[in-house]
Amino acid sequence: QVQLVESGGGSVQAGGSLRLSCAGSGYIASRRCLGWFRQAPGKAREGVACIYSNGVTFHANSLKGRFTISQDNAKMMLYLHMNSLKPEDTAMYYCAASADPFCTLGTTSRWDYWGQGTQVTVSS
Repeated sequence: QVQLVESGGGSVQAGGSLRLSCAGSGYIASRRCLGWFRQAPGKAREGVACIYSNGVTFHANSLKGRFTISQDNAKMMLYLHMNSLKPEDTAMYYCAASADPFCTLGTTSRWDYWGQGTQVTVSS
């Protein structure tokens, strides 16, 4: 059983930075893709970034240059580095794991495991 626990969320002013962490346990190494999603109130959950076990990454086009996904396989940790935060980045952020051979940010249905989320609030 894979378990994912996010941390690092909080309140920050616009222009600030945060680093989210996701601790994995269980058979996390068998998951081919790890990813970050976010969901703002009243909106659908959207993909932020994902990373293959070999380190290849994909980021949502709208977030490129501000958000960066990384991982530490030895520690089974996933990270999301967020810079130049904007009020519209306010959302619950979730990490997820998938056994799908192709990492995809366009749908949540191909992701097998989810964490409980960590809240990020950006004030103007």
